[in-house]
Amino acid sequence: MTHQAHSFHMVDPSPWPLTGAMAALLMTSGLAMWFHQNSTILMNMGLIIMVLTTYQWWRDVVREGTFQGHHSKPVQSGLRYGMILFITSEVFFFIGFFWAFYHSSLAPAPELGGLWPPYGIIPLSPFDVPLLNTAVLLASGVTVTWAHHSIMGGERKEALQGLTLTILLGLYFTMLQAMEYIEAPFTIADATYGSTFFVATGFHGLHVIIGTSFLAVCLMRQVNYHFTTHHHFGFEAAAWYWHFVDVVWLFLYVSIYWWGS
Repeated sequence: MTHQAHSFHMVDPSPWPLTGAMAALLMTSGLAMWFHQNSTILMNMGLIIMVLTTYQWWRDVVREGTFQGHHSKPVQSGLRYGMILFITSEVFFFIGFFWAFYHSSLAPAPELGGLWPPYGIIPLSPFDVPLLNTAVLLASGVTVTWAHHSIMGGERKEALQGLTLTILLGLYFTMLQAMEYIEAPFTIADATYGSTFFVATGFHGLHVIIGTSFLAVCLMRQVNYHFTTHHHFGFEAAAWYWHFVDVVWLFLYVSIYWWGS
């Protein structure tokens, strides 16, 4: 950055926002075609383009921040505000699902029999897989905090161990939720209960997969010595996101699994 008269990062022109938007359009329209016409071609095309875009965009950001020195303190401050605003938008995203759930459950419509859960729905026990998933996510919150403090303290081995454990716990959570979905005695088509349950928990599961991928990238960067004790915002952003996922799950567990059943 020696040729610049300021400490801010003027981003070079990049094709990735355009290809990312195209991938999002293909995935959403492809999802609709999958539901209505049982064709997955468009959705798979969008998924492939999204994976390629994500990899290359992330590669560019890592290069700019780690090797080219563009992520100065003012730039890192801006990235922090950006991540905070992004997580805030995600909070409101989930508030919509909770609003739909409480609107339907506190005053069940006559079409549902005036009951919650609706007549004919057998809810999942909150003390089986959901309770185990709660313990798994809480444990992953501990391990990611351990990894964070290890990075700040320069403890490379402990940071790698904490990150690896967090990723394994995230994968375990996803496996348990997939098993729960397969064995659930109701589907997304089962009235308001099915739709609110699967949309809320399903989007949370998607966020767990995204957070696990985020942490996996951080693990690779830690292996390659990208993080220092004072320059590791990429990991901090992943840790913030993971804690957000943890907190949302606690609200989901208490509301939908425990109180809602």
